Amino acid sequence: MKNLLQVFFLIVTMSCYCQIKNQNFVSTDIDNFWNAYEKIISTKDSVQQYNFLKDFYIDKGTLGLKSLIEVRNYTAEDFINSINKYPKFWNSLKPNTLSCNELYPEIEADINKLKQVYPDLKPSTIYFSIGAFRTNGTIQGDRILIGSELSLADETTIIDELPLWRQSFYKEYNPRKNIALLCTHEYIHTQQKELVENLLSMCLYEGVAEFISCKVTGKQSNSPAIEFGKNNQQKVIDLFISDLYLAKNNYNWLWGENKNVLKIRDLGYYVGYEICERYYNLSKDKVKAVKTLIELDYNNEKEVERIVDATKLLPESLEKLKHDYEKRQPKVVSIKPFKNGSKKVKPGLTEITITFSEPLNGYDAGLDFGPLGKDFCPKINSERVWASDLKSWSFKADLKPDQEYQILITNSFKKQDGTRLKPYLINFKTNK
Repeated sequence: MKNLLQVFFLIVTMSCYCQIKNQNFVSTDIDNFWNAYEKIISTKDSVQQYNFLKDFYIDKGTLGLKSLIEVRNYTAEDFINSINKYPKFWNSLKPNTLSCNELYPEIEADINKLKQVYPDLKPSTIYFSIGAFRTNGTIQGDRILIGSELSLADETTIIDELPLWRQSFYKEYNPRKNIALLCTHEYIHTQQKELVENLLSMCLYEGVAEFISCKVTGKQSNSPAIEFGKNNQQKVIDLFISDLYLAKNNYNWLWGENKNVLKIRDLGYYVGYEICERYYNLSKDKVKAVKTLIELDYNNEKEVERIVDATKLLPESLEKLKHDYEKRQPKVVSIKPFKNGSKKVKPGLTEITITFSEPLNGYDAGLDFGPLGKDFCPKINSERVWASDLKSWSFKADLKPDQEYQILITNSFKKQDGTRLKPYLINFKTNK
């Protein structure tokens, strides 16, 4: 009997070991970085420093490092400047990065919890690399890219050389302690459909990853925005509604710009988190709710509306909020020197003036091809002129004879408060 028990526990132990080994971790970039780092700080010769960086870090980089550099647009100058500016920071960070393998079991355990709730989870590789302070974690395809200079810091990391605005991240987020939650969050991003660039979708995209990673692991979000949002919900939602369809304020809500009037970083995470939490709590089938949220198609406006409206977080339906916004949008009221749709426009270099229903901000503008494409758009001069009252805008187009043309006046035009112009298609034909 004793031998049978020993065999049973051996099988269980081997099963757990195999489960942990299912997750692929790659951290060779960290070793390469410190090798390059020691060589870089050994000389003041900038040419040599750049060569050391290239030869010992960049060129030896994993697919994860190459993705990190591409996604965050890192340059060699970014790395060299960061290395030279913050010696105390780097020396204090080094032990934490070299021991990152100690974190693998907790990360693996949390990902296994996600797999239990979302059986369709597709495998992703987690790469620990070192960047230059632009992300603690992001993805590219099925690669999870961990910026270890941010994500592996703890209370032993010396941050007083860093700019004050950057220090706040280390103080507020306790990154190394929360690395498993971060990896689960990013793992969910690798499962999601492509993000749509509007404020609501951006908040939902992050909210799905944050809420589900917390729910499946039983861990509390380390984002201060979540607690602040729950304690100040009305203020946050009122501000969110005022910004919802504006062109200029997306980054007041996400990814650390800290420009919103409440002075709280990443409040968009709270908005998305709250929507997902409410939707999950309202759903009888919790597993189906998780699947619905992770696999949400952000291009499917009806499905986004269904989920958001069901939670009743916003004061009106999305359809009503959008309708109210559209009533506030400025419009094109006329064009000169011909009427839109004319079939008898004189060819040659022609100044076209667009008149708006109200003054715009005097600097945001945009032209594009119409539905017929590039071949049906005239050559347009670079000179663009605003009227003194900001209610009209002119440009010159070279019009060829006997040609149908389309020019799209885009919603890049905005009012001073960021309200976008309703797009307007100019369609006309020139004389022979």
